[in-house]
Amino acid sequence: MDAAETRATDNPLRGVALIIGASLMFSLSDASAKFLSRSLPVVEIAWIRYVCFVAMAVILVARSDGRLQRPRSSVLQVLRGLGLVGSAIFFILGASRMPLADAAAVSFVSPMLITLLSIPILGEQVGIRRWAAVAVGLFGVLVVVRPGTTAFDPAALIVLASSACWATGSVLTRRMSQGERATTTLLWSALTGLVVLTALLPTGVKLPTLTELGIALFLGTVAAIGQYLMLLAYRHAAASLLAPFSYLQLIWSTALGWLVFAAFPDGWTLLGAVIIIGSGLYTVHRERVRMREARAK
Repeated sequence: MDAAETRATDNPLRGVALIIGASLMFSLSDASAKFLSRSLPVVEIAWIRYVCFVAMAVILVARSDGRLQRPRSSVLQVLRGLGLVGSAIFFILGASRMPLADAAAVSFVSPMLITLLSIPILGEQVGIRRWAAVAVGLFGVLVVVRPGTTAFDPAALIVLASSACWATGSVLTRRMSQGERATTTLLWSALTGLVVLTALLPTGVKLPTLTELGIALFLGTVAAIGQYLMLLAYRHAAASLLAPFSYLQLIWSTALGWLVFAAFPDGWTLLGAVIIIGSGLYTVHRERVRMREARAK
């Protein structure tokens, strides 16, 4: 898949439909991981997920031209892969210890963290409005987490670590966006994660039952499908258009948390989620404005 193939084809409705499908797949994956964490080690769950991820990446490479392209920066590719696998491990670990909707709400602090990391990594200038959006988003996280109260769950800090890892991977993706084929980045991320998880696997392995294995394979499959749908979505529409629809994942996670785990978020969590989403949407808006101003110069 070369640069021409990864360029958006200007079909926003298809892009929106694909990103909505991707958000549903990610929620199903998260719910499956939380369910399995009751009986299987977190590293083992993530390892099975990454086996499916690697299989999907290999299929995509084969469908393009079957050739592996040497990345421009192996170091950045590995760092991105470490960010994504760290995000997966921390989220599964955090979600195993707190309600799924709460974990999903906290995880949406990522856009704000991406803004913060874009300064040292990408050299971007962040104005007062985007700083204000970051501050409001972080306040929303505090509303959900409620540190210093009896409602505080230390597992939220693990989910925050997951968000930080995801934000790091996302910023590195931006930095490598010029000149790297999408399939190259996808395969390097998948292989990096699988190598790390394989090295960690001896720390905790349990032979799964057939039911657990089936759920684990379902988890890996829907997560891989989600990655592929997201890749397709960004080929059909701009990131600034698609970003707001990714927040639908919070709705899916809330519904699955209620249906599967009989857990519904309380009013504070819902309020914090609204604040976080509002901040994220404003951040997306400011990103659109910044891009328009940059093109006008």
